[in-house]
Amino acid sequence: MNARLEFFEDEPIIAAVKSEEQLMRAIASDCNVIFFLFGNICNISSLVQRVADAGKHAMVHVDLINGLAAKEIAADFIRSYTKADGVISTKPQLLRHAREVGLITVLRVFVLDSMALDNIDKLRSACNPDFLELVPGIAPKVIQLVHSLYRTPIIAGGLIRDKEDTMSALSAGALSISTSCEAAWKEMGVS
Repeated sequence: MNARLEFFEDEPIIAAVKSEEQLMRAIASDCNVIFFLFGNICNISSLVQRVADAGKHAMVHVDLINGLAAKEIAADFIRSYTKADGVISTKPQLLRHAREVGLITVLRVFVLDSMALDNIDKLRSACNPDFLELVPGIAPKVIQLVHSLYRTPIIAGGLIRDKEDTMSALSAGALSISTSCEAAWKEMGVS
């Protein structure tokens, strides 16, 4: 794995946070990677700074940050005004630019049917992301299939609620899981 991505290797659980209160609990946990699923252009810099000050890694889901458009300039903003390690998005063009400016990239793909599954290669080819985040993450057969088709590391996200869901996703080939379910952080001994 690329040296700038190595911190993901030993992180089976990624804390996905939806509020400042949850962010504080994630910072206090043993989770070393935090996905921001909330924020706005006025507070994202200070929120990410808290994660950096705790010696942890922050990834910002730019599609969910109020005030940021899902355009290339969003990657420039994150790079210039925050200490985030990378970005998450469903937009290949944005991720391609984020990669060009040195951010780690996560392409979030909603695998809801066979058309979405077939579309993964096109999306992946358009931006060459560092990671694919497959949502929902509770479909081990889909994770296993995508893992067998592509060399891009997989993060399973969405609807993961317990140790069984986590172990199923990891056994199917996911490198990590992302979850906002704090009980899942604790069941894996990560909190």
